[in-house]
Amino acid sequence: MTSAPDTSDPTASSARPATPFEWIGGEPAVQRLVDRFYDLMDIEPGYRELRAAHGSTLNDARQKLFWFLCGWLGGPSHYEDRFGHPRLRMRHMPFQIGILERDQWLACMDQAMGETGVPDELRARLRESFFKTADWMRNTP
Repeated sequence: MTSAPDTSDPTASSARPATPFEWIGGEPAVQRLVDRFYDLMDIEPGYRELRAAHGSTLNDARQKLFWFLCGWLGGPSHYEDRFGHPRLRMRHMPFQIGILERDQWLACMDQAMGETGVPDELRARLRESFFKTADWMRNTP
């Protein structure tokens, strides 16, 4: 359920990077994406419920999402090296995640991807993968 999007396309150009991690631009680009995601969550009223679910500070969440996304996208396994298997659903069970929270998370991430220059084709693939994972994480209607 937490696998990165498949970039193996037999019609794709051989110039395309081997992994989404390389395609997005490596750790600096993942860090920019994560920082923008949490900055938007903090400032955009449309993400109010999502922000409220994260407690008073976002520092820990920023770091963990950065570590997780690096590995999920096919780069270094920072998260697993520190915490083991992500077990996303189990780790998120203490938090209410319904359709509203899912949709705000997805919208915030999509906005962050757009504002940090994630290539359109990769952004579309990530959007689909993020939706599948976020929908699977729901634990309330």
